[in-house]
Amino acid sequence: MKRVAVLGGGPAGAFAAERLAAGGLETVLLDSRLAWEKPCGGGVTYKAYDRYPFLLENDVPKRLVTETLLSSPRVGTARLSLRQPLVIYSRYDLNRLLLERAERAGARIERTWVQQATYDGQRWRLETRGGVLETDFCIAATGARNPLRNLGTQWTPSDTMLALGYFVPAQQSHIDICFLPPLEGYIWVFPRCGHLSVGICGKGVPAPLLRARLEAFMRERGISWRGAEFYAHVLPSLETPAWRNNRVAGHGWLAVGDAGGLVDPVTGEGLYYALRSADLASQVVLSNAQATADKPRAYRAWLMRDFILDLALGAGLAKRLFLGKLLFQSVPERMIQLMRRSERFSFLMQDLFAGTQNYLTLKSRLLRNLHGTLLETVVNFLLRRMVPEEIPL
Repeated sequence: MKRVAVLGGGPAGAFAAERLAAGGLETVLLDSRLAWEKPCGGGVTYKAYDRYPFLLENDVPKRLVTETLLSSPRVGTARLSLRQPLVIYSRYDLNRLLLERAERAGARIERTWVQQATYDGQRWRLETRGGVLETDFCIAATGARNPLRNLGTQWTPSDTMLALGYFVPAQQSHIDICFLPPLEGYIWVFPRCGHLSVGICGKGVPAPLLRARLEAFMRERGISWRGAEFYAHVLPSLETPAWRNNRVAGHGWLAVGDAGGLVDPVTGEGLYYALRSADLASQVVLSNAQATADKPRAYRAWLMRDFILDLALGAGLAKRLFLGKLLFQSVPERMIQLMRRSERFSFLMQDLFAGTQNYLTLKSRLLRNLHGTLLETVVNFLLRRMVPEEIPL
């Protein structure tokens, strides 16, 4: 293998290009936009910067946030003090950092769009607005709105989540997360450098209704959206059946990040999985342990061992978490009440925010907490029953 093309210049594509170029392969990254902004992007969890320290150790403007307020209209607010801060970038700045690292590693970056990709069993023929590029292998990093139907995951509308929001010229020091039952999603307020990102994500709700609920929340909080820049984006949020047959690789290609549907179905967090899948994909491509024809199977196996089993379990948990009931109230409402009364439960929520608590071991951790107050015991018991018994794969 001599040349690899990375189709897409978001975080997953840029990181894959850096790793491939650093490994000695001729690497070409193709994207028509390169760095761009997103309403929901830019929050880097402890799990991400602990594995990839450059996400914290750099000169790019960022906010380190340690206070999060979780709320729901009927039960009020609980404060969560994070032991490991969430690092919040402008998504544009973070994307630019990753592209610059790829370029320094030796990747060639071309601002163009791949209009058609065809594979003859040996090489790819990529038709762009600037001409034709032939390559030995492709990394699909085209995001959720992938125009290349023969590369990347395949999903139905039910496997997506809509995220939309405003960039508001204001400041605050903490994160707000607001649950609005029975919405399968939440509202967020993230402090960024120079502005707030105020948005909403949800499944199965039309964009106009989501936007109306967001603007009602902003009115109640005294946050004006007049003149603020508006953004909208589609996120993968795979249902349980989609995880069973998720198409993350094929003959001559591997998909990373959103193009592979690799997003947490509960939180919508995708940056860690974008970077991690890009890392694993580049390792598979660079490895001499498999022939080119065997690399898709090896990549699927590596993803399965690393995090796909956890995300598949999360897909079974998501609806129970957002839409379920505990003792005649919504699950998020009961969780907020329990956070105010239980230090152990607050620690669990901190670890979920940091990414150090996965879904595979969540049931056993809840079981270990069944010896506190009566409310803690009852709610922990009911929450434990909500976690799927089996991984749906």
